Amino acid sequence: MSAIDPEIAGQLATDLPRDVFRTIVQTFEVDLARLVSEMIAAVKANDLEEYRRGAHGLAGAAGAIGARDLERAARRAMDPKDQTPPVTMIRDIGSLAQAALTELSALAREG
Repeated sequence: MSAIDPEIAGQLATDLPRDVFRTIVQTFEVDLARLVSEMIAAVKANDLEEYRRGAHGLAGAAGAIGARDLERAARRAMDPKDQTPPVTMIRDIGSLAQAALTELSALAREG
C-alpha cells in the first residue's frame, strides 16, 4: 500500500510546475518536523490539548498533500476517545511520515 494517495499527490505533481511541487514537498517536510516536535514537547509537558492541536495541524497538512495514512493517524491522535498512548502514536506518526516523505520526494524528482 502506498503512503500517499496517488490521485492527490499525483495530481499536484502533474498540474503544478516541477519547482512549485518540490517547494510544496519541502514546505510539508518542514511543517511536519515542526508539528511532530510540538507534539513531542506537549507530551513531555503532559499537555494533551497542545498535543491534539499539533495533531490537528498535522492532519490538515497531510491531507492536503495526499498522505492519507499519516492524516488518519493524526486524526486518531486528535480524538480524546482514542486510547493509544501518545508516545506510541508519535512513533507511528514518525514511521508514516517517513514513508510519505520518501514517496513524495521520489514523485518530486520524476519528470
